[in-house]
Amino acid sequence: MKNNPIPQCPVARGLQSVGDAWSILVLRDAHAGLTRFDQFRKSLGIVPTMLTKRLKALTEDGLLEKRLYSERPPREEYVLTEAGRDFLPVLMMIGAWAHRHCDGELARYVDIESGSEIEPVAVDAVTGAKLGTRPMRMSLQRGSEPGDR
Repeated sequence: MKNNPIPQCPVARGLQSVGDAWSILVLRDAHAGLTRFDQFRKSLGIVPTMLTKRLKALTEDGLLEKRLYSERPPREEYVLTEAGRDFLPVLMMIGAWAHRHCDGELARYVDIESGSEIEPVAVDAVTGAKLGTRPMRMSLQRGSEPGDR
């Protein structure tokens, strides 16, 4: 990311933590309740060395944490941290984008309590406007322009 034309770009920084498909799929599976190495390996069909690297990186970047679930033999599981839990809306938006722009029969997210299909939408919490419906720009300073907060 050394050639990033936008210094301090939040997208570029975020991709440093989760910028490959395997890492994103590990987070997807963690949100689905998987915690153990063998569960991730079976679900993803990923080779163990690659999974080890991804779990280590996600742990170092604070999206997952290791927890001991067996002392004899010592075994650890991987659980979502607050940062990892905060990634769920990103996963949902990737899925929503795929439903709109990718071919094929894709699974749908369903609300367990209501049974209705979930239709993710990104909204600016300040204005209430759906993202992509209003012009925007990146700024390093908060409150430097009229309307900035």
